[in-house]
Amino acid sequence: MNRRLYPTGAKIAGCNRLAALALALFLPLPAGAASVQANYDISLLGLKIGVAEIKADVEAGRYKLDIWSKLTGLAGMVTGGKGAASASGNISGNRILPASFAVTTANSEKSVTVRMALAGGSVRAVEIKPPIEPRPDRIPLTEQNKRGVVDPLSALLMPAAINEPYATAACDRTIPIFDGATRFDVKLSYARIETLRSAAYNGPAAVCNARYLPIAGHRPDRSATKFMEENRDMQAWLVPIGDAHIFIPYRISVRTPIGTTVIEATSFNVDGQPVSPRQRARN
Repeated sequence: MNRRLYPTGAKIAGCNRLAALALALFLPLPAGAASVQANYDISLLGLKIGVAEIKADVEAGRYKLDIWSKLTGLAGMVTGGKGAASASGNISGNRILPASFAVTTANSEKSVTVRMALAGGSVRAVEIKPPIEPRPDRIPLTEQNKRGVVDPLSALLMPAAINEPYATAACDRTIPIFDGATRFDVKLSYARIETLRSAAYNGPAAVCNARYLPIAGHRPDRSATKFMEENRDMQAWLVPIGDAHIFIPYRISVRTPIGTTVIEATSFNVDGQPVSPRQRARN
């Protein structure tokens, strides 16, 4: 989610937020599925600190997405960190055209809500409560920065050409994102292919390196901004379900200032049915 939605002192909650953002950026839908649900564990330094759930529905060229996450255990007791987001819009060929986006994040100290309306790939209206505090060092946003973009949740819909190689279709793309306050790109690039054997998935995974590229609305001298911009330790492990050119994340790894956060799938369900290892092997 948005980097500023938690106080800077809430470091554990901040790691959960980065992980939730990473998850949202890498979850496309199986093209032939009407409903998909995926559940994930979130860990920091090898210790489970939270859970996340994503639900997606696609019908007649329209989509609706929902994500929910919260910190658990000691981290949850200390910070109370949790968040929920939703998005909807249209799918036109290989284009994602968001219409609405809303996210609310909260911890023990504050709650922030962002709402956006979009049309034709451009932002029409934004509401942030409470408003972002003005800062003289913030890179100004222009109207151009709000065109040709997707919201952070709709960014998970990544159409892949069926004639592209497996790894290229999964990894090689740059995603233009506007979260209501900042404009940035997430650039994915192919790293390697891994073969997975687990309770959640058996089969090949395309491992993608990820880069965060800030464009506007950010504060370039902030330590958090510099850390993410220089971060070379972000990866997404994408796996096919139902179609070799449609991918969902099996594992997301993000290095943070206090350690590496990992999001890993515990289950996949399509139209209410678990995707069994035998089914995945056939696909």
